[in-house]
Amino acid sequence: MQSKPRIAILGLHLEVNAFSPLTTRRDFEAQSWVEGEAITEQSRAAVSALPGEFPGFYARMDATGPWEPVPLIVLAAPPGGMMEPGLFPEFLAIARRRLEAAGPVDAVYVGSHGASRSVEEEDTDGAVLAMLRDVVGPDVPVVGTLDLHCNVSDRQAELADLLIAYRTNPHVDMRERAMDAADAIRARLGGEARFETHFIRLPMVAPSVTLLSSGDLPYAQAIREAARLREGDGDLVEVSVTGGFVYSDIRKCGLCVWASARAGQGAKARVAAEAIAARLWAGRERFRRVLVPLEDAVAEAVATGEDAGRPRLILADVADNPGGGGGGNTSALLAALHRTGARGVVLGVFVDPALAAECHAAGEGARIEAVFNREPSAFAETFRAGAVIRRLSDGHGVGRRGTLAGRAFQLGAAALLELDGSGVLVVLGSLRRQFLEPAMAEIMGVDLGAARTIVVKSRGHFRAGFDELATDDRILEVDGPGLVSPVLSRFTFNGLARPVFPLDEGAEWAAAGVA
Repeated sequence: MQSKPRIAILGLHLEVNAFSPLTTRRDFEAQSWVEGEAITEQSRAAVSALPGEFPGFYARMDATGPWEPVPLIVLAAPPGGMMEPGLFPEFLAIARRRLEAAGPVDAVYVGSHGASRSVEEEDTDGAVLAMLRDVVGPDVPVVGTLDLHCNVSDRQAELADLLIAYRTNPHVDMRERAMDAADAIRARLGGEARFETHFIRLPMVAPSVTLLSSGDLPYAQAIREAARLREGDGDLVEVSVTGGFVYSDIRKCGLCVWASARAGQGAKARVAAEAIAARLWAGRERFRRVLVPLEDAVAEAVATGEDAGRPRLILADVADNPGGGGGGNTSALLAALHRTGARGVVLGVFVDPALAAECHAAGEGARIEAVFNREPSAFAETFRAGAVIRRLSDGHGVGRRGTLAGRAFQLGAAALLELDGSGVLVVLGSLRRQFLEPAMAEIMGVDLGAARTIVVKSRGHFRAGFDELATDDRILEVDGPGLVSPVLSRFTFNGLARPVFPLDEGAEWAAAGVA
C-alpha cells in the first residue's frame, strides 16, 4: 500500500417501491447525478446536495491522514419505482470505466442506500459489488454503508469486507456511519486482516412504521442491544440490524441482522447476530401496527382547531410518503379537512407540478380554482377548491433540522395556497419530496408555530425535524390511501421469498443448531 492510499468512491441512492412509476434519469438529475472530481468538490463544500455519507467520509479521511480520493459516480433520486431500462447498466458501465481508467486503488468506499432495483437486475447492490471485485480483485478492501431500510443479499455480505448500516430512524447518523467506514478502511490498510461476518435474514417484512430506533418496540430494543454488544467487545467491529424495504418486492427483502468480528473471532459474530435475531423473531407479533382511521384523525384536527388549550397535532399521511415511493398527491385527507372546516391546518408537501405551474402563471395574490390532480392516477383523486395564492417560490432551501440539517433541498416550482372556507394552507411542490423539515414550509413564509394541525406526507423522518412542534403522543399515523400503506395485506407481492411474516402465518425461523 502507498503512504497516500488511493480510495475509490461511488454510490447509488434509490429506495425502490415496485408499485411506483419507474425512476428515470431525470429523477436522478433533479437530485444528484455527479461524476468524477465534482464528487470531491461537493463533498467538501459547506452545503451539499449529495447524500450525507459522502461529506462525512471525506471529512474523516481528511482528518486521519494523507489520501487520494478516486471519485467515480454518485447517483441519488427520491424513492420511486424501478430504474428505467438502460439506466442501471449505464451507471455500472460509468463506474467500471472510471475505475479501470484510474489504475490500481488501495480500497473502495460504497455509499449506497441498499434498496435499489432496476428493470434488468433485482440485486443491483450485489451487482455493484460484483463489478468492483471483478476489477479490483479479492484482496482490495471494499467497505459500504447502507440505509436502515436496505435489502441485503447473501452476495453483498460475501463480497464486501464490511457493511455498516444506519443506526437511527429517523436517519440522522449518515455522516457518522461513513466515518466508521473510513476508520475501517484505515484499519484494513494498516494491516488488519479481513473481518469475519455472520449474516442472517429473517423471514419477516416489517411495516416501516414499526422501525423507529427509539421507544420500546422490538426494533428499537434490537438497535440498543447491537450497540451494547459493539461497545462491550472490542472484537466486534460492527453489529447491524436493518428493517428492509418490503415494497421492493424481491427475494432479499426482510429484516436482517449481521455482525462482523476481527479475524479469528467469527464465533463471536455468530453468537451476537443469532442472539439479536432470536429476540426479534420472538417479538414478531409486536411488529403489527394499527393506524388511526382517517375520519378519527380529521375529527381530532377539528377539535384541535377549536380548542386553543389542546396541544398542537401532527397527522402523518404515511401511506402517501414520497420517501417510500408514494406520489405525495393523494387528496383524501386534504379533502376531508377542508370539508369539515378544520382550522389552523398546514399540509405539505402536496406534489402537483401542473397546479404549481398554474399558480406561477397566475401570480401571488391571485384567486383561483385549485384543481389538485387534474389528471387523476392511482390513489390520487381530483379535488377542487377555491384558493388564494399566498406565496410563490423556486423551492430551493437549506434544511435546519433532522435528516436534512445543513443540506440543500429543492421542491421544484412551489406555491402556498390558502383554501377558501377552511383556511387550510397547502405547501405545493413540483418534485416528490416528503415533508420532513420545517424549512420546507418556512421558505414559503409559513409560521408552523402558529399552526394547530400540521399534516405531513411522510412516514417517520419528520419526527426528527418536527420534534420541536409536537410530542409523540400528539402524532397520529393516519390510515389513508397510497402506494406505501403500512397495511401490507393491501398489496399483491410477487417477488418476496415466501412464507414471510406477517403476510404468512406459517413463516418459521430458528437460529442455527436450534431445533
